[in-house]
Amino acid sequence: MSRSPHLVFVVTVPVTANVLLRGQLAYLHQRGFAITVISSPGPELEQVAAREGVDVIDIPIAREIEVLRDARSLERVTRALRTLAPDIVNASTAKGGLVGMLAAAAVRTPIRIYQLRGLRLETERGIKRSVLGIAERVAARCAHRIVCNSESLRARYVDDGYAPADKCVVLGAGSSNGIDVERFSRERWEPEAAQVRARLGIPAGAPVIGFIGRPVADKGIAELLDAFTAVRKHVPEAQLVVVGAGFAGDQIASSLAPRLHASGVHVVDRVDEPAPYYALMDVLAFPSHREGFPNAPLEAAAAGVPTVGARATGVKDAVRDGNTGILVDVGDASGLAYGLTRYLLEPRLREAHGHAARARAVAQYSHTVVWERWCDEYTRLLRDRGLPLPTRNAQERGAPC
Repeated sequence: MSRSPHLVFVVTVPVTANVLLRGQLAYLHQRGFAITVISSPGPELEQVAAREGVDVIDIPIAREIEVLRDARSLERVTRALRTLAPDIVNASTAKGGLVGMLAAAAVRTPIRIYQLRGLRLETERGIKRSVLGIAERVAARCAHRIVCNSESLRARYVDDGYAPADKCVVLGAGSSNGIDVERFSRERWEPEAAQVRARLGIPAGAPVIGFIGRPVADKGIAELLDAFTAVRKHVPEAQLVVVGAGFAGDQIASSLAPRLHASGVHVVDRVDEPAPYYALMDVLAFPSHREGFPNAPLEAAAAGVPTVGARATGVKDAVRDGNTGILVDVGDASGLAYGLTRYLLEPRLREAHGHAARARAVAQYSHTVVWERWCDEYTRLLRDRGLPLPTRNAQERGAPC
């Protein structure tokens, strides 16, 4: 009896597996892959194991550069991979990608995939940027394949010389995990959205601008607050709801904290279910300075909500300018204010772009569409190297990949 191909994911922190691989792990397991996730320890890693039905190994991996801790992490991940002897290693996030690719190369894993979720160094300067650049080149060199989350990310990576073009690919239209388009359907969450509105004290009928993400500098929170001040001059009743404070231990900059408590601004900590907040919104603001392929614009799209975003790496793949949203230059608070104001004052435009956004999300970014792309890619790479393929019996329990 042939064995199942073994696929190991290496990520830095468990929230990546819990959020960005949600559902995909179980899908691949059901289709005949043995799955193990290696990540720093935490309750979310235990949730992944229970929900997805996969094995997990907790190995501390620091998010920031810490030479001694990084060396210990590398040694432990290498030892784990030597014991597991996987057919494929998929390593992602900055530190997890570097450690995972180095360890996989050391034990000569047959297929090594560096999943490029974003380019952290885009918003760094000086020595830290140089160090991160070296790390990217090392991870890329150790990989057989670099799967980029978006076309603009792939182009940036290749143009900046981190890896050759023939090593870097985008699967389909991009995105690492897609979204559950029905989960974010506006109609499903309208009662809960009304409860959120009441709880936050937002007047009935007041237009709502939403932001979901980490309220930090490289997500464009400063220019969003500037833009909101400008929007209120034209739409005085407008409200801003910021969801995601405290994500991954992030602290709000002291200079921004008072502005996040200004009139009309409502700050909500990270929530397990953001869908009611999208149902509350008239428009999503997404002025991030860099992304791989952001989920928030896709989730908003599934709710029929257009996005005003920055024309940044990754964001310009998630939002079609003039069709599913409006794009402005990175850091352009005035342009952001114009786009947001336009949607609030032009309901027909808002509805048309929201409808187009949902149609695109359903066609190109539903979970099963993206998961099948990954399943097909893994199977093709296994076949090319003469390695075991997903078992026939496992595939018969679901759609074969």
